[in-house]
Amino acid sequence: MRNSRQNAILDIIKKQEVETQEKLASLLREAGYDVTQATVSRDIKDLQLVRVFSSNGKYKYAAIDRVDAPISERFVRIFRETVVSYAEAQNLILIKTLPGCGGSAGEAVDHLELSHIVGTVAGDNTMLVVVDNEKNVAPILKAFDKLLNNEPQDKVEE
Repeated sequence: MRNSRQNAILDIIKKQEVETQEKLASLLREAGYDVTQATVSRDIKDLQLVRVFSSNGKYKYAAIDRVDAPISERFVRIFRETVVSYAEAQNLILIKTLPGCGGSAGEAVDHLELSHIVGTVAGDNTMLVVVDNEKNVAPILKAFDKLLNNEPQDKVEE
């Protein structure tokens, strides 16, 4: 539930200018999440949201763009805790997750920035990873195995 709620928060702040925790809590309740201000506060901290100056002259919540940053422990934990299984089919990898966690696992895979991943598509409890070539699937699966077994990540070879 937490991952689903946190994904909803990210979606809300991407689509709207949210200035306060109270407004965010209200929008979450409208989306069907039963939250308290304390829960929203913890989620803001977990997601490392910041308040930035918006175009209307007020502050709003925003996610920090960490494209150049290494994968955070949070994404590693999300991947490790939500992935149930995965299987390959030619240049595709289908990942099964816990219900409501497909998007979270997809975000974790996207932050791995593995070579040869063309893109990911996430559903409620599944995620599809598209690899550029069938021969590059094995090193990506090896990286997933390392992640699930809490081993250090190496760069996937070109």
